[in-house]
Amino acid sequence: MRQLLILALASMAVMSMAAQAAQAAPLADAKAGAMAMLRDWVKAENEHDAAALDRILDDQFISTFEAGKPTRKAAFIKSLSAGKADPAQSQSLTDETVVVDGDTVILVGTDTFHRTDGAAPDGLALRYTITCVRRGGRWVALAEHIVKMPAPAK
Repeated sequence: MRQLLILALASMAVMSMAAQAAQAAPLADAKAGAMAMLRDWVKAENEHDAAALDRILDDQFISTFEAGKPTRKAAFIKSLSAGKADPAQSQSLTDETVVVDGDTVILVGTDTFHRTDGAAPDGLALRYTITCVRRGGRWVALAEHIVKMPAPAK
């Protein structure tokens, strides 16, 4: 009888670990997918790639900067893809936090602009909060809010 009880408890423990592993895989996949989408977004911004931005941003996408007026997808893409791409500019993402809830992911972090020529906006740091959703098996950005961070003390 005791051996039967030990076997039942061991079986329950194995089933519990298997269930936890099954839940962890989609969570990790969601995080990785949303972060890959964000990196593609940064690349598309740097390259002024309107077609890529159109794929990355949901049709309902809305962006707000500081307390300014919200910007919809078409205007957002137009503002970021105007003119030629500037090879002297790049961006880096740091201080990243990812929250997953089913088919919704919230990304929070810092986007810092860098320039090889030292011109503006070199060193500009923006704190972002981006809401992503899974549509048709891929991650797209539904909304973002960005705020300029104070310049570091010199």
